[in-house]
Amino acid sequence: MKLRVLVFINALAVAVTISAVNYYFQHKFYDMAITFVATIISSFIVFYYLIEKYVYSKIKLIYKLIHNLKLGRDLRDALGEHMSSDPINDVEHEVQEWAREKKTEIETLRTQEKFRRDFLSNISHEFKTPLFAIQGYIEALQDDDFEDRDMARQFLDKASKNVDRLSYLIKDLDEISKLESGELPINYTKFKINDLIKEIIEASDLKGKQHNIKLIFKQKYDEPILVIADRQKITQVLVNLIDNSFKYGKEGGHTWITLFELHDQVLIEVTDDGMGIEEKYLPRLFERFFRTDTSRSRQIGGSGLGLAIVKHIVEAHQQTINVRSTENVGSTFGFTLQKVKQNIPFPHIPILKS
Repeated sequence: MKLRVLVFINALAVAVTISAVNYYFQHKFYDMAITFVATIISSFIVFYYLIEKYVYSKIKLIYKLIHNLKLGRDLRDALGEHMSSDPINDVEHEVQEWAREKKTEIETLRTQEKFRRDFLSNISHEFKTPLFAIQGYIEALQDDDFEDRDMARQFLDKASKNVDRLSYLIKDLDEISKLESGELPINYTKFKINDLIKEIIEASDLKGKQHNIKLIFKQKYDEPILVIADRQKITQVLVNLIDNSFKYGKEGGHTWITLFELHDQVLIEVTDDGMGIEEKYLPRLFERFFRTDTSRSRQIGGSGLGLAIVKHIVEAHQQTINVRSTENVGSTFGFTLQKVKQNIPFPHIPILKS
């Protein structure tokens, strides 16, 4: 409601009241009309002056301060700001919007703080486990003074494996950090995704046999499918997803790699028939060090960063990755890549600079 309307309503109410009282005592319509006109004019002037001076001016100042704070401007600039004709309504909307923004900021900060605590706790545990193991083996060797050479060799082998685990952790953390900061450039090239998948299957065949899991790639298309991506990094994505299917697949199971041609993209899916994942865990699956089954994850090894790296690589290509899973049925990880259309020149794609 605008100031003039508000003042007029109040002046009208006062004028009607006074005129009615005047008519009640004098019973003169002419006097009542004069009283009504005089009262409404004088009341309007007085109310307008008082409200403008002592209420509206303060509200305008509050509005200007809020508006300038939101814009990050110096408060000394407030007096020169343009104001609308209805500052009360503006203040209400500004405060509501400000409150929503602050609530969102607080929730974001709480989420980030929880993520930071969880990350520090996880990374501390991940480093502490192999370090304590190495320390224990070295102390045992020092106490034994290498008298039992067979035991010494076993302890050295175990210490070496834990050193390797530490190296993998540091390497993966460094890679994620560089991917996030853009220090690892995406070198776009054209290549046949069909051929790359076949190469990876051949290289992973031995590991699949060790886990008693068969790799299956059913090629539905006669023509090769060309994509634009960083071949080395997409190789890393596929290897990580296939290794993940080996770790969590079932004995004597299968891993399927499937291609789906979309309009201007290619969808690559890696599916296993393993233990599956509970639905409540799916939103957090690509977080660093997140494990749905901690006990088994420790046994099968890995840095716990594989899926986080996969997500970062795919998003660095400006593409998407998703997962769907059903407990005791299996899981499917799918990601998209930019497709090269036939007879269309190689498009310009911005490359991340280091």
